Amino acid sequence: MITAFDHAVVAVGDLAAATRQMETLLGRPASWRGVHPEAGTANALFRLENCYLELLSPDGEGPLGAAIAAALSARGDGLLALAFATDDVVAAAARLRERGVPVGDPQPGEGRGAPGNDACAAEEVRRWSSLMLPPEAARGIPTLVLEHQSAPELLPFTEPAGAEESAVFALDHAVVVSDDPGASSRFYDEVLGLRRALDRDFPKRGVRLIFFRVAGVTVEVAGPIEPRRGGDGRDHFGGLCYRVRDADAIRVRLVAAGLDVSEVRDGHKPGTRVCTVRGDPCGVPTLLLEAAAVGGLPHPAGQR
Repeated sequence: MITAFDHAVVAVGDLAAATRQMETLLGRPASWRGVHPEAGTANALFRLENCYLELLSPDGEGPLGAAIAAALSARGDGLLALAFATDDVVAAAARLRERGVPVGDPQPGEGRGAPGNDACAAEEVRRWSSLMLPPEAARGIPTLVLEHQSAPELLPFTEPAGAEESAVFALDHAVVVSDDPGASSRFYDEVLGLRRALDRDFPKRGVRLIFFRVAGVTVEVAGPIEPRRGGDGRDHFGGLCYRVRDADAIRVRLVAAGLDVSEVRDGHKPGTRVCTVRGDPCGVPTLLLEAAAVGGLPHPAGQR
């Protein structure tokens, strides 16, 4: 049913400023800048090797724009949703219903190139069909399943602004924080059918980590070893971790650009080196990870 981690959605109040900040962080220009007149939103998309990142902002009048404006008023900029790709969204809807998830019919979506931008022409159109899963199915994490219906060339993997080794090239993982990792993992395992790659307790840290992998991206569910009682039963976003080829090189570039970045340190996994981008760019806790012998990764479904 699920073929890839398609993209992460980040809600932002000032799309132009957020786009500049993300271009600095990733070291790459946006792949697409578009508008959704019926939804009342505008976006900037950043294609990586194994998925893409969407900055989404209210623009004009529309139901989605109003919902995002309310979220921004309540919480400010930050992660809004996770989207997974499928080759057949109608079949995915049927499979989800079989698994007890009351989804509606897939809804068509359309994005048009924003006027006066250098990422795409205003006459270009991207189309897709998507399902929004009910919030209770994913313990409060907004989750979409979608099928792309437009040419992959409309979302290119752009050349870095500088040296390749100082740019982000992929997403390593998205973190979901839970007060009951076992309960949360049932959604990614039994509902979405993602591959459980790791389920381990770390007593010294008091943490249970469960990794679900799909097409080169990991969804990490993190929480206490024993379920924490008295919570609201809702999960929360913990941040994004990007893959880089040279942690030292990207740190030098980001510090020169005015970002506050920690010193490079050894990661928890042997053979990895990491650094933290402080200040949560676009409201997202951000980690950069260099792993030994990283190479090309599979492209997301519908965007090859």
